[in-house]
Amino acid sequence: MSDTPEAADPPMNSAVDKLTKFLRLEEERGYDNRAVLGGLQKMLEPWRKEAEEQGVPEDLIRVVVSRLRDYPQLSPRSRAEALRGIWARLRDTYPQLDASAGRPAPAPVKGLPAPTEPVPTPASKPAEPASAAAPPSRQPTVKKAAIPLDAPLTTLSGVGPKTANTLAKLGLKTLGDLLWHLPRRYDDYSQLKPINRLWYGEEVTVIGTVESIQLRPVRGGKMKLVEAVIGDGTGSLKVTWFNQPWIANRLKPGKAVVLAGKIDQYLGHLTMNNPEWEPLEGQQLHTNRIVPIYPLTAGVSGKWLRRIIHSVVTRYAPAVPDPLPEQVRSEAGLLPLDQALRQVHFPDSWEILRRAQHRLAFDEMLLLQLGVLRQKRDWQQLQTDPLAVADEMIERFIAALPFELTQAQKRALEAIRRDLASPHPMNRLLQGDVGSGKTVVAAAAAAIAVANGRQAAFLAPTSILAEQHYRSLSELLPQAAGLDADAIQLLLGSTPEREKEAIRQGLAEGRVQIVVGTHALLEEPVRFARLGLAVIDEQHRFGVNQRAALRAKGENPNLLVMTATPIPRSLALTIYGDLDLSVIDEMPPGRKPVETRVLSPIERNRAYQFIAGQIEKGRQAFIIYPLVEESDSVEAKAAVAEFERLQGDVFPQYSLGLLHGRMKGEEKEAVMRRFRAGEIQILVSTSVVEVGVDVPNATVMLIEGANRFGLAQLHQFRGRVGRSEHASYCLLIPDTEDETENERLKAMEATQDGFELAELDLQQRGPGEFFGTRQSGFADLRMARLTDIRLIEKARNAAQAIFSIDPDLAQEEHRLLAQALERFWAGGRGELS
Repeated sequence: MSDTPEAADPPMNSAVDKLTKFLRLEEERGYDNRAVLGGLQKMLEPWRKEAEEQGVPEDLIRVVVSRLRDYPQLSPRSRAEALRGIWARLRDTYPQLDASAGRPAPAPVKGLPAPTEPVPTPASKPAEPASAAAPPSRQPTVKKAAIPLDAPLTTLSGVGPKTANTLAKLGLKTLGDLLWHLPRRYDDYSQLKPINRLWYGEEVTVIGTVESIQLRPVRGGKMKLVEAVIGDGTGSLKVTWFNQPWIANRLKPGKAVVLAGKIDQYLGHLTMNNPEWEPLEGQQLHTNRIVPIYPLTAGVSGKWLRRIIHSVVTRYAPAVPDPLPEQVRSEAGLLPLDQALRQVHFPDSWEILRRAQHRLAFDEMLLLQLGVLRQKRDWQQLQTDPLAVADEMIERFIAALPFELTQAQKRALEAIRRDLASPHPMNRLLQGDVGSGKTVVAAAAAAIAVANGRQAAFLAPTSILAEQHYRSLSELLPQAAGLDADAIQLLLGSTPEREKEAIRQGLAEGRVQIVVGTHALLEEPVRFARLGLAVIDEQHRFGVNQRAALRAKGENPNLLVMTATPIPRSLALTIYGDLDLSVIDEMPPGRKPVETRVLSPIERNRAYQFIAGQIEKGRQAFIIYPLVEESDSVEAKAAVAEFERLQGDVFPQYSLGLLHGRMKGEEKEAVMRRFRAGEIQILVSTSVVEVGVDVPNATVMLIEGANRFGLAQLHQFRGRVGRSEHASYCLLIPDTEDETENERLKAMEATQDGFELAELDLQQRGPGEFFGTRQSGFADLRMARLTDIRLIEKARNAAQAIFSIDPDLAQEEHRLLAQALERFWAGGRGELS
C-alpha cells in the first residue's frame, strides 16, 4: 500500500513533454523528418542538455540520441521502427504516459500501406463509379483518410518502371505529383452540335455513328492514313487520322462515337483531322467537355495521361486535407481544396474553373506571404549592438559633399540612421532609379558604422560596378567622414594574390574599415574583425546562399540591399515583404530627361550620322547588341561581328571599343578605363553595361534588337546616358519593321518613369525581369501570378490576420497550414533577403 506506482514513477517534465510532441508530429507526418525544422537530428543536442538538467534517466537519453542520430539516413519503415522503440522506452520509464494519450495510432509510412488498411490504388474499382465532370452536388462521397500521396507512380495499375522513368522527365514521381500536374491550357469541346450546323474553324464535339472506315498507305507506304465517315442523321463528316492505324481496328462500322476537334475544309467539304475520340458508352474525358491539356514528354500521349490523372484525381482529391481553416476559406470566398483540385483538372464550366484556379493561387500566395512575415519577425528578434551617431556627425558629412542631397535621399538616410541605432539589425531595401544617388546614402551608412568602430562591406555583381563604387567611396569618405584612404580597399577576383592577402590581413586586424568587392568577398579566407554593415548592390543578381555567406562573416550585421530596378508595388508587397523599404524617387538637380526615339531598321544610317555628330562635339556613345556572337538559330545582330563592321565601314575615323561578358575581368576593366578616359569614343557592347557604367560624357545610347529586351532592362541601358548637363539621347532599333510600332517600345518614348515601365514589364513579360536569382521559388508557383495585385493583397491581408493571432501556427486549427508552409518553403524557396 505504501509503494504506489505513482509514487515510484519519475516526474514528467518539459523535456519529456517536448519529445513526445516531436514524436507524435513525426508519426502524423508519415516519418518525413520534418517535425522539426532541419530534421529530428537537429534537436538532439539542445534536447539532451535540457533532459540532463531536468533529471531524465541517462539510459533513456542514450536510447533517444542513438536512435535519432542517424534518423535521416533510415528508410521510412526503419524510421517507424526507431520511433516505436523510443515510445516503448518512454512508457517503461514513465508509465503515467498513457499510450492512447501520448501516442497516436501509427501513421502510414510514406509510400507504404498503413498498418491496418491497404493502400487504395486507382486500379481498384471504387464502390460507386462517378464522373469527374459531375457538378459538386453529384461528386462521389469519399471517406477522408490518410492518403499516401508520396507513394511512387508504380502504385498505379498500368504504370511500370519504364513508364515511371518516362513520367519522371516531367517531374512526376509520386501520386501527389500527378495530382498537382496542372493543365497548361484547356480546349473547349463542350459545344455539342449536329453535323449539318457545323462551321469551318470552330472547335466542337460531334456524336455520330461510323458509316465507313478504311486504312490506306500514303507516301509510298511511309505513312498510314485512317479515313472514316461519321454520320448523325443530319449529315456526314469525313474524319482523318495520320499514323494511328490501330484506330481502324477499334472503330468498326455501326459503332457510336464521340469526336472533338477543329472543323477543317477540303475540296469544299467539312472535315476533321486527328480529332480526339471516345466510344459513346464510355466516360467522356477527351470530348463533350472542357478538356485539360497537360505538359507532355516523348512517350506520353495526352489521352493516356488524362486518363491516369483522372483516376488519381477521382480517388485522391477528396481525401487531401485542406490546410485552410474554415473561417479563412469562408471570409475569402474560396472553394474547398478537394473541389478546387477536381475542377482545375476536369472543370464543369469556365466559371467553376476560374474559381478553382483562384483557390489554388490563393493558397500559394498565402504561403508565400506567411513565409515572408515569418522571416521579418525572425530578423526583428535578432540582437546587435546599436550604431548611433550625433547629429553633428551627419551634418558634417552632408556639408562636405560636393553636391546637395535631394529630399528623398535625406529621408532614406534618416530611416537608415534610425535602423542602425536600433538594437536589432537593419534589413532595408534602398530602391532608386538609375542615377538617383543611392551610393552616397550607402556611403553615409558606412561612415556611421566606421564611427562606431565597425567595418562595412560592399558587394557588387560585377568588377565594373565594384570598381565604380570603390572610386565613389574613395572620393566621398576621406573628405566627408575623415577616413584614411588606405582604410578603403577594393577586392576582386582579378586582384593579385599578394594584394589580396594584404587586404584580407587588414580586414582581419580591423585596419581595413571598408571593403568593396565582387564574389571574392565571399571566399573563405576573408575574415572581418567587426563587420557591422553589409551593403549588397543590384542584390537580385545574388542567390540566397551568397547573401547568407556575407552576413555570416559578422555577428548579425546590418543589411542594406540596393537596386536600380524599379520594383512594382505588387512585386514589392510579395517578394520584398520581409524588408523595410526606402525609395529614392527624386532625381538630383541638373539631371535632364533622356530623349528617346524608336527608329525603324531602315533608319539605321540616320542613327549612325547622329552619333558621328555627337562625337564631333566631343561626346561619346554606346551601341548595344543582344548577342555576343552570331547564331544560326537566332536572327539578331551580334556584338563581335558588328564591332568589326562598324570600325571598318561605318566609323573608321573614330576609336571603337568592344565589351562583352565572355571577356576576362581585367580585359573588361581595361576597356572601361579607356572609355572613361575618352580614349574610346564608341563602346560596342552586350548587356554587360546594364548596371554600373558611369561615363558622364556619353550622350547617345543606341540599342539594336531593342524588342529583345524587357522595358526594365531598356530603362537601365538608357540610364547610362543623361548623367551630365549635356542633352542625351536613347535610340531604339528593333529587329524588324513590324516591331517599330511595338507597344512596349513606344512606352519608352512616352515616359521616363521607371515604375510605370516596370508595371508594364510585369504585365507583359512576367516577374523574371525583377528578381533573377533572388529566389528560385517564384518560378515554382504553379497557379499564382505576381501580376494579380488583388490576389496578392487578399492573401496578404489573410496572412497578416493569421500571423497576428498565431505567428507560430501552433494552434490546432493551423496545424495543417503549418505543415503546408514547411513543405512550400522546403521546395527551394529559401529565405528571401
